[in-house]
Amino acid sequence: MKNLFILGSPRKGGNSATMARAVANELANEEENSIEYVYLNSLSIQACQGCGACSKTGKCILNDDMQQLYTKTEAADRLFLVSPIYFYTVTAQLKCYIDRCQAQWAKKYLLKQKNTTQNFHSGYLLSCAATNGQRLFDGAELVAKCLCDTLDIQYGKPLLIRNAEKKDAIRNNNDTIATCSAFGRELLQSFQNRH
Repeated sequence: MKNLFILGSPRKGGNSATMARAVANELANEEENSIEYVYLNSLSIQACQGCGACSKTGKCILNDDMQQLYTKTEAADRLFLVSPIYFYTVTAQLKCYIDRCQAQWAKKYLLKQKNTTQNFHSGYLLSCAATNGQRLFDGAELVAKCLCDTLDIQYGKPLLIRNAEKKDAIRNNNDTIATCSAFGRELLQSFQNRH
């Protein structure tokens, strides 16, 4: 299975990336799994211009690094949206990627074309935050669920970590790493149970 991790944090190697690697390390234990990380902050992706061109073709007219991500996203069996929480939602980098999926929205809802043919296509939110608010992840989850619906993929159980304030808060917390690893193992098990 192709596992695509879309890393939305502007910081390399921060808490959300640590979460992603702990999950990916478990998935890599299955020989047939491939792992790919996309670090959005290193790419050139323009914001959606709201021009409406994709309403006619299902394709975005902006010629930038997002073009390669359309292909990667559609080919992935598992899509991981990885982001810290900024102002109760995902980072600007990840939101830009999601907004550019307007072309997929147009393809599905306006042009009535199915976006994917993958058998086990599913999406997951991996997110962390510095605080502990009760509704801390609500905004990010709504955005992630909306994207999964647009891409015709199943939204899976999220992995949400609170109280990760310092840069290495997750890396230095064995219990949290264990939680992330267990999440990866659970995904492996759920796939094996289908066969």
